[in-house]
Amino acid sequence: MKILVVGSGGREHALVWKLYQSERVERIFVAPGNDGMAELAEIVNIKSNDIKGLADWAEENGIDLTVVGPEEPLVNGIVDEFESRGLRIFGPDKKAARIEGSKVFAKSILKKYNIPTAEFEVFTTFEEALAYLKQAEYPLVIKAEGLAAGKGVFIATDKEKACQAVEKIMEKRIFGDAGQRIVVEDFLEGEEVSVLALTDGKTIIPMVPAQDHKPVFDGDEGPNTGGMGAYSPVPFVGSDLQHEVYENILEPTVRALNKEGIKYKGILYAGLILTDSGPKVLEFNARFGDPETQVIIPRLKTDLVDLIDAVIDEKLEGKRLDWDDRAAVCVVLASGGYPFDYDTGYRIKGLEQLAQYDNFLIFHAGTKMEDGHFVTDGGRVMGITVLGNGLIDAINQVYQAVEDIYFEDMHYRTDIGYKAIVDDY
Repeated sequence: MKILVVGSGGREHALVWKLYQSERVERIFVAPGNDGMAELAEIVNIKSNDIKGLADWAEENGIDLTVVGPEEPLVNGIVDEFESRGLRIFGPDKKAARIEGSKVFAKSILKKYNIPTAEFEVFTTFEEALAYLKQAEYPLVIKAEGLAAGKGVFIATDKEKACQAVEKIMEKRIFGDAGQRIVVEDFLEGEEVSVLALTDGKTIIPMVPAQDHKPVFDGDEGPNTGGMGAYSPVPFVGSDLQHEVYENILEPTVRALNKEGIKYKGILYAGLILTDSGPKVLEFNARFGDPETQVIIPRLKTDLVDLIDAVIDEKLEGKRLDWDDRAAVCVVLASGGYPFDYDTGYRIKGLEQLAQYDNFLIFHAGTKMEDGHFVTDGGRVMGITVLGNGLIDAINQVYQAVEDIYFEDMHYRTDIGYKAIVDDY
């Protein structure tokens, strides 16, 4: 079969890498992709948000299955467009993808159906928000209502920081229309964890948990990013807690959406916080996480194409996922200055050394080929993933690997996975 993967980041490279291993796959195309994927997939020069262009191309080229990586095309209805043309595509439709595209919608579903989450308020004007913040108790969490590439969340420890965050979102519109409304939530204490699940709208099969690291600097300091690294498994998320997440969050959410007339098919990603009173939902995403995919997918032994088919055909019941017992750790190499202003075009050195190791994986994101060499071309440049015999081994190996790579202004966190192995980190 011929598969089209939509997207251009490390997540999409990991999906291409996994799909390539399936005996059922003949050719893989990726749009727009990046030059680092070219060994496994044929690059198609169509942007991921050009829904009509992608559907036209898929029709013209006899694509058997399309797999969507990023959130924007899902929220904008790529699944609806493809399905209206009789094209097979993996992901939730436009109505279902609102679970990520609108934080107000997601929070309203959680509240209506008593699914655990933080208490919250919604504001549609800057003035209303300021009035509330002047009398609120801190800390608080302030979120842009719409899509903001993982950067639309601010933790405000006092009134001044809260007002600055609201001004950035609602007045300066740093996230554009995503800042038309804001959600203000109570701040919750606890460790965060990502639980991704496959669902066909009836059956739900959770994948292995992972932990993302969103802040740009060590010790969770600095502004949020799309994610600076991840690891799996998560030692403090055992089978009992995973069962609790399924019973209290995943299953009730899919059931709630069904009651609202929404059949959710695809990946349901629950961003959770583990509080003293149990796991609570921080956010939902309507797709594979980035960088969580770069540690979950390398551990998945089951054929991904078979699982995707089961979701689309609503035959997920009875399927099982087999996992590699090894631990996976991914460290993201970023351009200095990310998530704000950064320079690109720097030559990346050292990739050849890593290519010789079977347990080292390089997932390209912001890279391109110039004069026969890879150069930087984005904020998050690439993710280095290592499979090791336990987390300590994987962490040690991944940082040895990172030392072999160099580009000017390279930045990365040096503490990915430490929360799992260092007490009170």
